[in-house]
Amino acid sequence: MASCVDKDLSRKIKDYALSIGFDLIGIASSKELVYHKKILNSWLSSGRNAQLGFLSHKIDERTNPALLFNGAKSVIVTGINYFPSERQGGEGIPVISKYAYGKDYHRVVGEKLEELLKFIISYEPEASGKICVDTAAIFEKAWANEAGLGWIGKNSLLINNIKGSFIFLGEIILNIDLLYDKPFSDDLCRNCTLCIEACPTSAINGDRTIDVRNCISWLTVENKEPIPEEFISKLNNRIFGCDICQDVCPWNKNIKPHNNADFALPEELKQMTVKDWQDLTRDEFNSLFERSSMRRRTYERFMQNVTIVTNSGN
Repeated sequence: MASCVDKDLSRKIKDYALSIGFDLIGIASSKELVYHKKILNSWLSSGRNAQLGFLSHKIDERTNPALLFNGAKSVIVTGINYFPSERQGGEGIPVISKYAYGKDYHRVVGEKLEELLKFIISYEPEASGKICVDTAAIFEKAWANEAGLGWIGKNSLLINNIKGSFIFLGEIILNIDLLYDKPFSDDLCRNCTLCIEACPTSAINGDRTIDVRNCISWLTVENKEPIPEEFISKLNNRIFGCDICQDVCPWNKNIKPHNNADFALPEELKQMTVKDWQDLTRDEFNSLFERSSMRRRTYERFMQNVTIVTNSGN
C-alpha cells in the first residue's frame, strides 16, 4: 500500500508532466517482464530483426529495469502526440514519415524528461533516475502498456484509446516507490486487421510483431543494403519511414493534431516538388534536416531512396 506522501508525489509528477507538454503519463512498478521477454526471444530466433543485431544484446536489461539502473523501483512512462495538422507529399512527391517532420524527438522528449526528473528531485532529494528515449535497452511499448497508457496493437505499436498511436514515448527509471497505475488489459483492436491488410510488403505478423526484413520503415531508414527489387514497386513514394499501418488504424481516425511547434511541418518541406527532391544538395539536406530524425540516414543513402522512388514512379 502506497503512503499518502507517495500518492501526493505521484499526482504532482503527473500534473507537472502534463504542464510541460506531455500528453500521456503513467507509472509502473519496476519488475521483470517475463511474458515480453519470451516474445522478444521468439522474434529474435525467427530472424525477423534483419540487420538490427543490437536488439539481441542485453535482452535481460530490456525486460528488467533493475539491471539497467541500480535500485530501480518505478518506471515513469510518458507520451507526446506528434500527429500533424498538415501533411507533406502529394501526387508523385516523395514522402517522409510524420515523425520526421520537425525536430528530432529524441532531443525534444529527452529535454522534457530531464525537466521532469529535476522536478521530482526537488520534491524528493533522495530520488535519482535514468532517462530513456528510444535509445537505452528498455522495452518501451511493453512498459507503456504496464503503465496503463494503452495496448500493443496488431501493428506492434502502442495505441492509446484517446490519443491514437502517433505517440513519442519516453521513460524515467526511478529509485523511489510511487503510486502505480494498472496495466492496460483490454485489446481494443478486437477483430480488426486493417493494418495487416494495408501493409504493402506484408511485414506485419499475426503475433503483434514486425518482420523487419520487409518493413518499409526499416528498408528506407536503417537498411544498409540496396532495397530488394521486389519491394521497390511497393514503397508508395516513401523515402524515409512509413505510416501506412497507422494511417488506416481506426483509432487514429478522429485524433486531434498536436500543437507543438517542435514537431511542425516546415513550410519549405511542405512546398518541395519532385524536382526539388531530386536536386537536393548536400548543403540543402544538412540545412533542412539539421535537427531532424532524418539525420539517421546519410545524405548518400537518403538520395538513393529519392532516386529509387522518383525513377520507379511508385
